[in-house]
Amino acid sequence: MALTATLYHWKITLSDVERGVYESIDLRIARHPSESLRYLVTRAIAYALSYEEGIAFSKGGISSTDEAPVFVRDLTGALMAWFEIGSPSAERLHKAAKAAPRVALFTAANLDNLRAEADAGAIHRAHEIMVWQFDPAFLDSVGERLERTMPLELVYSSGRLYVTIGKTVLEGEVACSPLTSAQ
Repeated sequence: MALTATLYHWKITLSDVERGVYESIDLRIARHPSESLRYLVTRAIAYALSYEEGIAFSKGGISSTDEAPVFVRDLTGALMAWFEIGSPSAERLHKAAKAAPRVALFTAANLDNLRAEADAGAIHRAHEIMVWQFDPAFLDSVGERLERTMPLELVYSSGRLYVTIGKTVLEGEVACSPLTSAQ
């Protein structure tokens, strides 16, 4: 018998001070049985910190090779942004940069090898791909406190992310920089 996805329903109050985005997001996110909790948390944070009209999760879930885990389409259906999660291959980021005008990577992984490939020219427009780097311990700490249905608050300001779950406030640094400086 195949395992099924677990549905999470979070009511997120988002305050993204950097972009001036203040929204209430009713987020429903399916966790595939093979998906780590850290990946799920990163995917949810990527969605919130990239929130804009037309944002969505891939219909194929985390196993989709043709779609971004999180993306933005305009009203005509054109792909406007591709948000990758975790540790994608250079080939996958290259494909993303060819498919969408804006690409970002949200990760807690060590990117030394990926940056080396980008510096070698293996990734189209690598200097335009923004990398949002999180501390793995911070993501794990958030994940340990999550329930399937709950309200939470995310505040992003001055390179810091504050996640309030109940009466607990978790704080983590977010390093945001281009994948490579080479053009």
